[in-house]
Order: sequence, then structure tokens, then C-alpha cells
Amino acid sequence: MPLVRYRKVLILGYRAVGKTSLAHQFVEGKFVECYEPTVESTYNKMVVVGKDEFQLQLVDTAGQDEYTILPHSFVIGIHGYVLVYSVTSLQSFQVVKTLHNKLYESWGKTRMPVVLVGNKADLSLQSREVKTDEGKRLAESWGAIFLETSAKESQVTQGIFMKIIEEIDRVDNSYSRSTGCCLM
Repeated sequence: MPLVRYRKVLILGYRAVGKTSLAHQFVEGKFVECYEPTVESTYNKMVVVGKDEFQLQLVDTAGQDEYTILPHSFVIGIHGYVLVYSVTSLQSFQVVKTLHNKLYESWGKTRMPVVLVGNKADLSLQSREVKTDEGKRLAESWGAIFLETSAKESQVTQGIFMKIIEEIDRVDNSYSRSTGCCLM
């Protein structure tokens, strides 16, 4: 019987980018067309990645803006982050950059487990304000994973949360390997 590992992941982004829709799609396997704006919700789901079982706790935060002061609860006890912007909103893309910078300053580590998600990719090209290449470049500059999706698509949405679990382990393992310290 495999050991169940616990992972807590924060979903952050500007208001109305689809954070709650992504969480619902992942946990319940369905797209919720409309709901009340989120204050903060928590979702739990058991997932298997490779041979390992994880109790994944998703914290769906209220929409953030660039002036939001991030509470300590957004850093302490959090294993990884899914930063979401809408491909139809340049402002949401700018906000996600600011949020990443604030998290990076608060984390105090050089590597932070992050998946950057460009949501609402199903909407028409005419409404697109952020090109796929811009998202890729931003994620690369952070050393993060990049995915573009629509919360309406279950398969890609599932992949987002599998990727963050893999990214958490990759970053954790890189720290344990990179330390040249030895206690005697």
C-alpha cells in the first residue's frame, strides 16, 4: 500500500480568469457555467501520479489585483502555485506577473513550484489579448511550466494539477540534491 503524500496548492490570479472553473473541472469533472465570486474555497482530491498517491488540497483564492497584499497564508504551508490569467485579458497577465514577484519575494527560495495557466483559450481569436508565445516566455523566465487551456476541457485541466504535483517534487528534489551540507 503506497504512502499517501499531502500537497497544498494555491490557485491565484486576477478576478474572473477562471480559477474556480478550473478547480471545479478538476475535482468534479464538470464545467460550471456561473457561480458567485469566490471569497476562498478549498477542494480536496486524491490523485495518483506515477506510483504515488497524493491528497491534493486546492485553495481557490478570491481574485487578486496588483495592489493586493499577499497574506502569510499564501506562503506558509503551501507546496506550489497555479497562477492563472485569461488569454482575453492583458490586465490579468500583468497581474499574474506582479503576483509571482510578490510570492518570489515572500518565499525566500530561488526555485518555486509554479504552473502558469493561460485560461479561456477556447474563446475567439478576436478576443485574445495575450499570445501563446508571451505566456511561454514568461513561464520560461520563471523556470515554470506553461499550459494554455479552457476550463471547459477536462483533459487539459487534469494535466494542470498533475503538472504542479510533479513540479513540487522536482523542486523539492533539486533542493535536497543541491545542498553540499552534511551534518556530523
